[in-house]
Amino acid sequence: MHEPDAARPLTSGRVLSIALPIVISNATVPLLGMVDTGVVGQMGEAAPIGAVGIGAVILSSIYWIFGFLRMGTSGLVAQSHGAGDGAETGAHLLRALVIAILAGLSFIVLQAPLFRLAFWLAPASDGVETLARQYLQLRIWGAPATIALYAVTGWLIALERTRSVLVLQLLMNGLNVLLDLWFVLGLGWSVRGVALATLISEWSGITLGLWFARDAIRGALRVAGLFAADRLKRLLQVNGDIMIRSVLLQGSFTSFMFLAAGQGDVTLAANQVLLQFLSIVAFALDGFAFAAESLVGQAVGARRPERLRRAAWLTSQWGVGGSVGLAFLFATAGPAIIDLLTTAPEVRSVARAYLPWLIAAPVLGIAAWMLDGIFIGATRTREMRNAMLVSVALYVPVLVLLPQLFGNHGLWAALMVLSLLRGLTLWWLYPQVEAAAR
Repeated sequence: MHEPDAARPLTSGRVLSIALPIVISNATVPLLGMVDTGVVGQMGEAAPIGAVGIGAVILSSIYWIFGFLRMGTSGLVAQSHGAGDGAETGAHLLRALVIAILAGLSFIVLQAPLFRLAFWLAPASDGVETLARQYLQLRIWGAPATIALYAVTGWLIALERTRSVLVLQLLMNGLNVLLDLWFVLGLGWSVRGVALATLISEWSGITLGLWFARDAIRGALRVAGLFAADRLKRLLQVNGDIMIRSVLLQGSFTSFMFLAAGQGDVTLAANQVLLQFLSIVAFALDGFAFAAESLVGQAVGARRPERLRRAAWLTSQWGVGGSVGLAFLFATAGPAIIDLLTTAPEVRSVARAYLPWLIAAPVLGIAAWMLDGIFIGATRTREMRNAMLVSVALYVPVLVLLPQLFGNHGLWAALMVLSLLRGLTLWWLYPQVEAAAR
């Protein structure tokens, strides 16, 4: 079963067959964010928009610390798949699911101090904080499901089962949109309605994901030495490096919203609207990066550096094309998208002032996004960690200086600088990727 995949030609058609379902499914995630923002935006007030935005950022910051479960699972499973070790592909998933359940339960237990810390770091107005707490107190009960979905998604991507990922996302996000409209616009539940809609969709998604993986999980339970010391050591090494990298990246990104919160409710709301553009960029381009994870990982497992090089080149070509297309879309349709997301005139005006940063974002960030996928597939996680350490060390003084000089423009400029630094540091370390396949 695995040998034919390892021997299949690496063509643009194969890259697109992996990437396009991921691009479509990932694009539905920021579209869902737009619906969340849009339904509360119809209330004509800035505070509910800011509350949903800052609440979502807090949870994504907490959860994405465990994003290593998607990335680490993807790289490890792809390499086992490329090496023809079918039993170990399921074992990698089962180990990741155990970690996910424990992590999710821990967040539920520790929610009170976590939220206190978050609002201490983000000094929003009393109105925004009150609504955001209502949102968080419901959403946190989806923590085990959300984190487990990272592992299931990584497993599906590594095996090139990206159509299943698309089905999973369409179910979750379609259900979420319908419940958003019902709970918020129909029943008038405001921020609580947005949170409840997301909670129900998260648990529905993990239920379907586990059904997709049912055979692999059953097979993994029969693997001898499922939690053997050497396998756990490899798992902890890969995931530990990615976790450090993810904490640094999420901390850098979250600081953007936290600093914006101190500039007033209107600026916070405008940035929340514009972050939906950035989410589209990241998720759409990650579709090609995920294809790189699968194909590069399989090449490493098969010990074929020439296939690794071709996989990296092909996926990156398509990623660059996608970044240019997104920049053009934002340049032409950006103002109309802003108007769809909010009816508040002051929020529309402020969002338009910062739109040029979102037009530049896809082109400035493409190197970082594609190299992330390439390094994950090769499980060169130590190099990823080190590159992020260097990038953040250079980013911090920029983040301190530019907002003082240029206000919210300075915040957006600092975020673009971080993207450039991530790409440059990973490119410098790329030779280590090809060494992994020898």
